[in-house]
Amino acid sequence: MNRNYTDDPDHDYGPSRTQQRRDALAVLAFANQLMELPPSKLARLNLPEDVQREIDNTRRITSHIARKRQLAFLAKVMRRHDESAFADARAALGENKERQRQETAAMHRMEAMRERLLGDDSDAAMSDLIVTYPQVDRQHLRSLIRQARLERDSNKPPRAFREIFQLLKELSTADDSDAE
Repeated sequence: MNRNYTDDPDHDYGPSRTQQRRDALAVLAFANQLMELPPSKLARLNLPEDVQREIDNTRRITSHIARKRQLAFLAKVMRRHDESAFADARAALGENKERQRQETAAMHRMEAMRERLLGDDSDAAMSDLIVTYPQVDRQHLRSLIRQARLERDSNKPPRAFREIFQLLKELSTADDSDAE
């Protein structure tokens, strides 16, 4: 019986070449994320010494192609280490992304509320805001809304427009600290 190497069901051939390439590209992307971090945050990640040294070397390079080549070398150095060596760094980057996503979503909600307050149905928006944040200074908020509309209509700098956003931001942070 003539068997070729693919017929043996008990033999472990390891990851496919495509999977190896995906893994290498994932390490390269992770190395690029580490490069973008400020040095103060990078120092707190507890990276292996040779990886830290290669990150410093890569940061010094200004030429695009040379930097790209050095980044590939950094990824190669990182692949030599066990995955557990970068667990803290991956967790920190994951937490940063999640926190940034939450902050961005909160900012979009505040911007949408500000637009509702300045829009045609501002009374309903004001009622919703008062229900959500009963501690809001209604008179001050109404004054800011009037000023923002005047500024918008007369093409003046949007000072009150910004103040409304700051007020919403303060209310949101005060509410978050009360919830904790």
